[in-house]
Amino acid sequence: MSFGVVEGEAQPGAQGLTIAEIDSIPFQNVRFTGQRWAIADVRLLAPIFSSKVIGVGRNYADHAAEMGNEVPKEPLIFIKPSTSVIGPNDAVRIPPVTRQVEHEGELAVVIGASGARRVDRAGAAKAIFGYTVGNDVTARDLQRSDPQWTRAKGFDSFCPLGPWIETELDVSDLEVRCEVGRNPEEMEVRQLGRTKDMVFDVPSLVSYVSHVMTLLPGDVILTGTPAGVGPLVAGDTVSVSVQGIGELRNPVVSLD
Repeated sequence: MSFGVVEGEAQPGAQGLTIAEIDSIPFQNVRFTGQRWAIADVRLLAPIFSSKVIGVGRNYADHAAEMGNEVPKEPLIFIKPSTSVIGPNDAVRIPPVTRQVEHEGELAVVIGASGARRVDRAGAAKAIFGYTVGNDVTARDLQRSDPQWTRAKGFDSFCPLGPWIETELDVSDLEVRCEVGRNPEEMEVRQLGRTKDMVFDVPSLVSYVSHVMTLLPGDVILTGTPAGVGPLVAGDTVSVSVQGIGELRNPVVSLD
């Protein structure tokens, strides 16, 4: 298991890409080992190790409205445990305690080597290492029944991340798309939004969270989901893509 740099121009299905191995974690000076593999010959894991994943609720007005909620006056944050993180093509596992699991496709922010503690907007921008794709899988029935969201958001496998981290990207206006289907060739578009419609933008979110808790290198902030959240059932495939980053695809299975 190692970190690497994605090289090449992607064709459909990420064909044409190679992975160049590096000899350390990606935050430090990148030194290549000389080993390279075609992307088809490697298994992509979640692209970073995180001490914590911070979610942001109701950060798109249309999603807040579809859930019958008002837009919050300041970011509404919660934590997903690191044990909820899985990578591309890993299975989202539905536990028997819930009967309503839903997808939430999101842009995810990865914190860099400096971390962030009580930073302003400028400091927040400097603290960002890059961006990846996230899926804030949620047991909606438990979210409604519990007084807080830890159980609904925190099951193992409820935080797919990937396929990699894009380190040079303007995220002010990107398409966020989520598709679900039983057949990978026949996927239904469920969510289609743009990051420009966030209530709180990325620097605001990083700054706000850093005034609550210290953000460590590798920590992830999920920036909220646009309208269109919907059910996931065993046998589905869920695909989340963010313009300029790539596609995160996961099968859905039942633990029953």
